[in-house]
Amino acid sequence: MRPNFLRVFTAFLLSIFMTVSASGQVLTTSGESSSDASVALPDPLSQEAVREMVARMSDDQVRSMLLDRLDAVADGQAGSGAQGPLMTEVISGAWVAFYTPIVGAVTRLPTLVVKQFEALSNFATMLGGAGILTLLAFTSLALAAGFAAEKLFLKGCSRFLPALTPPSGESLKGTLGFLLRRFWREFVGLIVFYVVVRTVGRFLLTPEQLSIAAPFVWMLVFFPRVSAAMARVVFAPNQPALRMLSVSDHWARYFQRHIVGLVLLGGLTFFVMGFNVRFGVPLEETRIGMWFNLAIHIYIISIVWHGKQGLTDMMLGNDPERTMTDIKISHYYPYFAVGVTAIVWIVSMLILGYGHPQLLAKAPHFTTMFWLLIAPLIDTAIRGLVWHLQPPMIGTGPVAETAYRSNKRSLIRIGRVVALGAIVMIIASAWDIDLISVASDNGNEQFISKIFEFILVCAIGYIVYELMSLLINRKLTSETVSEATADQEAGEGGGAGGSRLATVLPMILAAAQIAIATIFGLLAVGSLGIDTTPLLAGAGILGLAIGFGAQKLVTDIVSGVFFLIDDAFRVGEYLDVGGTMGSVEKISIRSMQLRHHRGNVHTIPYGSIEKVTNFSRDWVIMKLMFTVPFDTDPNKVKKIFKRIGADMIQDPLFKDDFLEPFKSQGVFQFDDVGIVMRGKFMAKPGTQFTIRKEIYNRVRNEFKANDIEFARREVRVAIPGMDDHDDLSQEQRIAVEGAASGAVQAQVQQEAEASKK
Repeated sequence: MRPNFLRVFTAFLLSIFMTVSASGQVLTTSGESSSDASVALPDPLSQEAVREMVARMSDDQVRSMLLDRLDAVADGQAGSGAQGPLMTEVISGAWVAFYTPIVGAVTRLPTLVVKQFEALSNFATMLGGAGILTLLAFTSLALAAGFAAEKLFLKGCSRFLPALTPPSGESLKGTLGFLLRRFWREFVGLIVFYVVVRTVGRFLLTPEQLSIAAPFVWMLVFFPRVSAAMARVVFAPNQPALRMLSVSDHWARYFQRHIVGLVLLGGLTFFVMGFNVRFGVPLEETRIGMWFNLAIHIYIISIVWHGKQGLTDMMLGNDPERTMTDIKISHYYPYFAVGVTAIVWIVSMLILGYGHPQLLAKAPHFTTMFWLLIAPLIDTAIRGLVWHLQPPMIGTGPVAETAYRSNKRSLIRIGRVVALGAIVMIIASAWDIDLISVASDNGNEQFISKIFEFILVCAIGYIVYELMSLLINRKLTSETVSEATADQEAGEGGGAGGSRLATVLPMILAAAQIAIATIFGLLAVGSLGIDTTPLLAGAGILGLAIGFGAQKLVTDIVSGVFFLIDDAFRVGEYLDVGGTMGSVEKISIRSMQLRHHRGNVHTIPYGSIEKVTNFSRDWVIMKLMFTVPFDTDPNKVKKIFKRIGADMIQDPLFKDDFLEPFKSQGVFQFDDVGIVMRGKFMAKPGTQFTIRKEIYNRVRNEFKANDIEFARREVRVAIPGMDDHDDLSQEQRIAVEGAASGAVQAQVQQEAEASKK
């Protein structure tokens, strides 16, 4: 409806312009036969008369009239464009508009005093001396009755309802619940107070007296008391255990006291202005509203400036993980508040100077200033709520901590966007701006509507983007290998891998983020009136060109998709890819990275993989070998292995890691040292190395307890005729044996070097 109205209104103005420019003139045709003919516009000018006139005119006359009107419109547009105001004129006009109401208020100061006494005189004349005394007495009586009723109600509540005891813990839910219950009880008491005061006042006072007493009680008694109760919920003065803001007792009492004072000043402003109008003193004659407006802004600046430290502490909040941005915002917030207050006052002066005082009738500038001032505090509240209400961290370790912090920042950003949108809508409503109609406007304000729609689409897309990241990161964290598994010993056989979701979710997240950014980016561009079809066509051609020019890249991507569909490997699993071994550390859209157990990182494109050997899937069997002397009883060793396996399968540290217990496989072989006994066990991937170390320790202890020694390689040298020389001393025998042993070792070393060659 609005665009049609604008078009009709524009056409109406154009028709008036054409009519005025043509009135009193005679239109002549350009043809030879009718060069002197003239056509006068009908009076009155209606649609039927215009159609009848055109029906009588010749083609040349119609053409001449149309050309004249178009030339006039063109000349008017050119003249208006050439006479547009310059920037200096705009600035000069704004300066005049700013100081004009100020000068007017200053020049009316003597009149203000006189008119104020006039309003009081009219008040005294209307009520009389006895009426004023009656008004004061009965109003005081009504207030006393209201206070008494409130006290009785609260006393009855404390008698019949359970007593309110502050919570002992630091739970946000418990603290907030106690504060809200206490506020609700106080608010109900205030309602009782107001109802009793209103009832008694209506019974005792006349309508003329009520017209004075009712605004006084409402603006200067009831509303300040409600604000005091609300401030007690927020600041909890003298009760630091219940305070949700990170400020000291001094600053809590300071802000609570001055907030009530600010509400009192605002109530006094509206009461005095209503009083003057009620008793015959128009606001235009005194400009008293401007002085009250200035007093409110100065009071706010004074509160902020003297409470800079308290505001900074309040902005920092209790979040231990505050960022540098949060610290800077908290430091500059007092200056921001002073600037906002000053700018709002300047805007209100400009509105008055341009002659639109009706725009300030509902005090939208106060609403704007209030929400702009508390916007950073709302951001602090959002950070505090996220800190208290965010689900606990899943698992332990660096991966879990990183995901926890990422989810926390996503929740904070979502809260900030939602809060900003709500504040914009509240401020727009205060100025009587319908954002929905602005977004759907297709008329002369189409540019503004497009900008608004663009911002709205971007905001929705950002929220969807963060929600997707939040949900997938949360699921990814729950699927990530825990710290205990990550700390297990790694070896050449590798450790256990993550779940299939833990492998696929990072790529799903990347794809979802790209898709969301692309879709909402195109929607945002389209909301500006830009045709996105050429963009889509160009993207398709570019993708086709990339596909032809990068066939290897396409091969890698397609191969990776099928590897993931086949679940051939997961993050954390130990693989052998064409002779390259290592644990899967990272999976991207075209390649994967293997971390060798010695630290090397190998990047392997999917298209070059022909075969994958996975050492970490489902289960792993490890076989252990022990060599004992030839005279050892194999059955005794077998019983020891069986006992060790039975004990470990019952051990709480290892029982969950075993799939089959450790047991003996009997004699594996005989070598030149002794008997080789073999045992084996089946375990979960990644746990086999810890189990192997424990089995080695237990076998060694059991062999020692049963007088079984491990076979050792020995070299025995037999010297012919050594026994015939009984006369050799002990030192001579040792020297001979050492020489022989050295010769044997030299021979063995020569054979080893020869085998290497």
